[in-house]
Amino acid sequence: MLYLRRMKREFVKTDDGSMTIYLPDLDENYHSTHGAIQEAEHVFIKHGLKAIDSSERMNVSVFEVGYGTGLNALLSLKHNPHVFLTYDAIEAYPVTRDETDKLRYCELIGEKYQKHYDVMTRCPWGRKESISYGMTLTKIHKKLQDYSLEKGKYDIIYFDAFGPRAQSEMWEIEILQKMYEGLADGGVLVTYCAKGQFKRDLKSLGFEVESLPGPPGKREMTRAWKPEKEEIDEI
Repeated sequence: MLYLRRMKREFVKTDDGSMTIYLPDLDENYHSTHGAIQEAEHVFIKHGLKAIDSSERMNVSVFEVGYGTGLNALLSLKHNPHVFLTYDAIEAYPVTRDETDKLRYCELIGEKYQKHYDVMTRCPWGRKESISYGMTLTKIHKKLQDYSLEKGKYDIIYFDAFGPRAQSEMWEIEILQKMYEGLADGGVLVTYCAKGQFKRDLKSLGFEVESLPGPPGKREMTRAWKPEKEEIDEI
């Protein structure tokens, strides 16, 4: 596989003390400068992972669009309320091991998670790896446009692509259609984005869309549910 183009990266401390990466070429940060960890916990953990009833779904599958630094995967390991987590993540421009080492997330999240984060950052791409007794991780080194999700596989999608201003192609309806098809009935997509056109496109595909309070520094975020099959049949 050809190596994808590398972008210049700069390290930035966010308001909660955690680090993120800034891409000058896109004028875009990997996480909110108001707090990288705060944003991830609010959007993807509180309103995503913990929104799925653990009593009904002991084994949960997550697909992440934009693996980035691995922060969402690490926080999912820490906060997972389910018995087992299958975590697949796609990334076109992987962050290097040296770069992830500089982020020092576990100084804030918990030193006991450092060994798990080391496995996440060092495991090979394209192969399922055991991260802990209750979690596997598969990192996929591809562009989303060139990848097809298995239909109905995922309970949760973390849609953490760069924003529509920086990467409009990631928010096109053809991509969102892939997300809808990849979700299981009753599954949920969560993202920090709250653009009106984005939410209208989700609704046009059949999602039930919620606007929720956003993380620090952002008024709103979006959560979208794929209806259960019986609900679809009634419409």
